[in-house]
Amino acid sequence: MRYDYELLIIGAGSGGVRCARICASKGLKVAIVESQELGGTCVNVGCIPKKLFVYASEYGQKFKESEGFGWSIEGSSFEWQRLIRNKNKEIGRLNGIYKNLLEKSGVKIIKGSAFITGPHSVKVEKKTYSAKNILIATGGKPYVPNFPGNEHTITSNEAFFLKSLPKKILIVGGGYIAVEFAGIFNGMGVDTHLMHRGPLFLKGFDIDIRNKIKEEYINHGVKTYFSKEVESINENMLTELSKKSNQHKYSIKIKSSSEIQADLIMCATGRVPNISKLWLDELNIVLNGDGTIKVDEYYRTSIKSIFALGDVIGKKELTPVAIAEAMALSAYFTEGKKPFVNYYNIPTAIFSTPNSASVGYTEEEALIKFRDDLQIYKTHFKPMKQTLGGGLTKVFMKLIVVKSTNKVVGCHMVGDHAGEIIQGLAIAIKSGATKKDFDNTIAIHPTAAEEFVTLK
Repeated sequence: MRYDYELLIIGAGSGGVRCARICASKGLKVAIVESQELGGTCVNVGCIPKKLFVYASEYGQKFKESEGFGWSIEGSSFEWQRLIRNKNKEIGRLNGIYKNLLEKSGVKIIKGSAFITGPHSVKVEKKTYSAKNILIATGGKPYVPNFPGNEHTITSNEAFFLKSLPKKILIVGGGYIAVEFAGIFNGMGVDTHLMHRGPLFLKGFDIDIRNKIKEEYINHGVKTYFSKEVESINENMLTELSKKSNQHKYSIKIKSSSEIQADLIMCATGRVPNISKLWLDELNIVLNGDGTIKVDEYYRTSIKSIFALGDVIGKKELTPVAIAEAMALSAYFTEGKKPFVNYYNIPTAIFSTPNSASVGYTEEEALIKFRDDLQIYKTHFKPMKQTLGGGLTKVFMKLIVVKSTNKVVGCHMVGDHAGEIIQGLAIAIKSGATKKDFDNTIAIHPTAAEEFVTLK
């Protein structure tokens, strides 16, 4: 059968774009469908703008610290709209880069919403395209719980386009997105409240990391509420007088508790696969219990000509993982090689305030696997910059070592530049480094990172 395309990809995020470019550059006729801006969540409403906001939120503290080093910063102020304009300009630049990369590779860009109408057909707006293979790479979208008044909430998507900063915000959620935005808004001077239904946020991360970030957030002025849930949200009728008396726009009723007031409520309560409009149920494509798409070792769905990768398949929901899957799948499409992605020892970072990063086992996971055959190394210290700059933040570092083999199986850090430091150490741990290898490495002095090779 003759098809319009050998490969048609739905979703121009990091995974979809990478797969499209590689396959097109190796001679396949490829099209990619996208209803919004190119680059997906990461570029437009995820990793990139979030990191820019994190940078912006850190300057207030840096200005304070600079005084101890002889600087005098007088009359400094923060303009939210200027940040938004500059952020939008940078994201627009990246959208253009994605467009150029796709076009130079020979990929056909189709704008519009896609519907899969058969094993080899996709409808975009009013036109139907045929394809030998179809790849779903539509990523995820924010999930908002169902409670009275949830229409008054925003998600992380809208947070990047606010017209102004609220005076007081309630962030609902306990994952890394909730924690990161709590640090962002707090750093920008917003009265920040963070509510999580569990006893402690950042479930799945190492317990010491979770407790350390909690300690830092409380020290930085974030108000935290644990084992609490929103019951309902009501909009307050504000007059000019009530506005001047600092009354807030919304009343939030907490289950089995009292009310709190806020000007903005952000739900960061998880993400779900962005597949509801693809007509997958019409094709009887099998899903996993969590609503993600079930795939085999070739990233094939239950229909063998339809593939999926990235956040929609429920493995590791990280941009670099989607890119790795795309590269593996591209080799299959162009060379017939069986796809392989190593999901073991993937480093992760939380761009909290301060940053945190990890690679390998948490202590809880290591205890289950290795039981008593463990040694845990920890350090907790005041960074050198604060000797003159002041501040309460302390660096935390942790190594998890298997006693019988001396192998380092976990590495965790909370502190400035944690992501940059752990990225380098991830190579060592991925390569099977031992504690002896760490000890035999001469330190770079004076740095915070040197503590990792001097831990006793």
